[in-house]
Amino acid sequence: MNMNLSIVKKAVPLAAVVMLSACATVYTAEDFTDYQSTHQKVAVLPFAVTIGQKSQAKDADFDSVQAAEKEEGVVFQRQLYTQFLKRWSKGEYTVKFQDVDETNVLLRRANMGDDKIENFTKAEIGQALGVDAVISGTIKRDKPMSTGAAVASAFLLGFGGATNSVNVNMTVHDSEAGSLLWSYDHEVKGGLGSSAEGVSKSLMKGSSKKFPYKKED
Repeated sequence: MNMNLSIVKKAVPLAAVVMLSACATVYTAEDFTDYQSTHQKVAVLPFAVTIGQKSQAKDADFDSVQAAEKEEGVVFQRQLYTQFLKRWSKGEYTVKFQDVDETNVLLRRANMGDDKIENFTKAEIGQALGVDAVISGTIKRDKPMSTGAAVASAFLLGFGGATNSVNVNMTVHDSEAGSLLWSYDHEVKGGLGSSAEGVSKSLMKGSSKKFPYKKED
């Protein structure tokens, strides 16, 4: 069964009300200020997305699911970068953010693009990108969000129910040693139409006061 993605996109709203869970787990390295004093530029990597198998139909096309996961990871990368850029332009951060198009081109040149990135350490990735640190993370959700391949999967693969629970982990790793400098975990709840923009805004809202590169008031 084939379905035009442009039709699918119109069938599902591209945004939905998203709520941030009150519970969040934050880790910051004790010596982070030492890194902050020298870091100048960081890169946002595509996120690793996992769509829950329990909500998929038994005859689900897993290639389509994987395509949806890959697409959502890049879309979320771009949306998160946009949120960081907006706040950086207001002078909120002590570091600059590498343009995501440049990030993705450099990843492909280093043979780190697509699914290959998981085969490299954060230090190797950061050095290939020429940045001081990398922001990465994982997204685990019950259903796809409202983007092309993701929405097609929701319709074609039989994702049921209205609630979409999204667990997001965001981390910062130093590019020289590859050490974990900061980690933030939280949960977002919304409908099938939950968008990358909505989730990224919710993540930024919840983590803004905890983000380690934030300038002191």
